[in-house]
Amino acid sequence: MSVEQSGSPRAGQAGQGRGAGPLSGVRVLDISTVVAGPFSSTLMADLGAEVLKVELPGEGDHIRQLPPHKDGVALWSKVANRNKRGITLDLRQPEGIGILERLLPRYDVLVENFRPGTLDRWGLDMARLRAMRPDLIVLRVTGFGQTGPYRSRPGFARIFEAMSGFVNLCGEKDGPPLYPGFPVSDALTGVFGAYAIAAALLHREKHGEGQEIDLSATEAMLRVLDFMPIEYDQLGVVRARQGNLNAYSAPSSVYKTRDDKWVVLAVSAPTVFRRLAIAIGRTDLLEDPLFRTNTARIQNRDRIEAIMEDWFRAHALSEASDILMRHEVSFSPIYDIADIVADPHFIEREVLVRVQDEELGTVNMQNVVPRFSKTPGRIWRAGPGIGQHNDEVYGQELGMSQEQQAALRERSII
Repeated sequence: MSVEQSGSPRAGQAGQGRGAGPLSGVRVLDISTVVAGPFSSTLMADLGAEVLKVELPGEGDHIRQLPPHKDGVALWSKVANRNKRGITLDLRQPEGIGILERLLPRYDVLVENFRPGTLDRWGLDMARLRAMRPDLIVLRVTGFGQTGPYRSRPGFARIFEAMSGFVNLCGEKDGPPLYPGFPVSDALTGVFGAYAIAAALLHREKHGEGQEIDLSATEAMLRVLDFMPIEYDQLGVVRARQGNLNAYSAPSSVYKTRDDKWVVLAVSAPTVFRRLAIAIGRTDLLEDPLFRTNTARIQNRDRIEAIMEDWFRAHALSEASDILMRHEVSFSPIYDIADIVADPHFIEREVLVRVQDEELGTVNMQNVVPRFSKTPGRIWRAGPGIGQHNDEVYGQELGMSQEQQAALRERSII
């Protein structure tokens, strides 16, 4: 695996050609759809892997049907599939499978997210995949895993978030469960997928063998809810909704300032509470048995939260910020995207960068996370158009003539 070094990713460099990174030299064939599977391969592409995105001819990936759009262009796909080349290929047709047989030996990893058994029905069982590439790594992303009574159930992020117990934690105490405004489980599953592939690549480098990775989106979501199962096992507690209150410290909620701005406060350590008490001029709280310890404050949560609500209502955001920052108390205004774009810290660190795109000119998106000192990743392109690199892959790499490609297009194979 060859590794090139380059400068850290900067806004002026984004889009200036394929970048290097710690995964430079790894090749990934991504036949997955929508978010979780593609996000796994995108994270790898951010760190230098060469990813080829495969979509159905004509309609493309389902993510192209999801808003937001600009002039018919799917903006979500521009980020979800950035740093990838894109081709169209119908794997449901025998000729499509034949083309895949020519492509796959060139790739280290296959990413798919179809229901268990789907690839087998298309003639792409594991034995055939292994025949194409003996040391192939296959990431299989599903809602519920490759085994078990739910293995064939369909589903999307909202289903996995519900069954993992995550949504039951979100919302006001006496209100209905609430969903966040983004498919959190898809993103989390994508992160699990990317690091699992990296681990499998390391194993292959050591032992020379590939393997299958069975990644359940529901299990990924449940995994990040760290203490919920052990709490139920050891204490019999079924954790429920608490609104904006922190489950394990107080005071810690969302407050409105005098000028109607929203602020979040996090006081998860005794030292922070001491600084907070000094900041708001209430050092008496440090000796009051009702508030002296975090356990006591949680038991008397209504009282301590009322104190903080009154304090924030008496201060404008700028005043509250100045006081809390001066005393090193953990807090933040509740940002929207306009706040993020304008924040001087994010600007200096280039948390967002402008990326070249053939359809939209330049577009703004998140920079690579995390940052490597020796082998940084970079963003070299936004997500491709449908079949944008067909000629490059089929013509230049597989040696198909224009006539052969036209014939395949006519039969909707590419």
